[in-house]
Amino acid sequence: MPRLPLHFQHYAGPLLILLLAALLYGLEPWSQEYLQYDRLLIQDGQWWRLLTGHLLHTNFNHLLLNSAGVLLLWALHGQYYQYRSYLMFMLICGLGCSLGLYLFSVQLIWYVGLSGVLHGLFAWGAAMDIRHGIKSGWLLLLGLWVKVLYEQWVGPSAEVAELIGANVAIDAHLLGAATGTVLAFPALFRHFSPKEK
Repeated sequence: MPRLPLHFQHYAGPLLILLLAALLYGLEPWSQEYLQYDRLLIQDGQWWRLLTGHLLHTNFNHLLLNSAGVLLLWALHGQYYQYRSYLMFMLICGLGCSLGLYLFSVQLIWYVGLSGVLHGLFAWGAAMDIRHGIKSGWLLLLGLWVKVLYEQWVGPSAEVAELIGANVAIDAHLLGAATGTVLAFPALFRHFSPKEK
């Protein structure tokens, strides 16, 4: 398989995610019926919902918010993106987030949206900044965890819930950030490893 041109590597992954999310939004209500995270249907063996639910959205505002998140993270850390590793990261982070919801948030019956995965991508991008000697990466990583833990303490934003027409799944934010932080450990470990002379 031929390699993509280097400049295209940096935005091919985010572009594909945005296109898939828009396509599936256009295929509603079919996409919601067959692809959303639904605990009861996952228990019946529909395991694909652990991944596909992240690409769906409750309404157009929700789609716009998550699309803006994809673009913002690309603007912030796009120089680190290679399309294959980006998509693999999104896949692993989405699976980690959904499995966490399935195992630990048993009260959550259904879930859609990219926000959990985006929290993981944010953690990874901050770690890549740290690895490359950009000190603001520490502030980004700390800020992410302050935000996630604050949500766990005070609860979800009522304004965002009204905007997207659903409860904000703050456990998805926590689990996505945790998955992304764990995936970022190798980059942080290399940063702190003794430099070769």
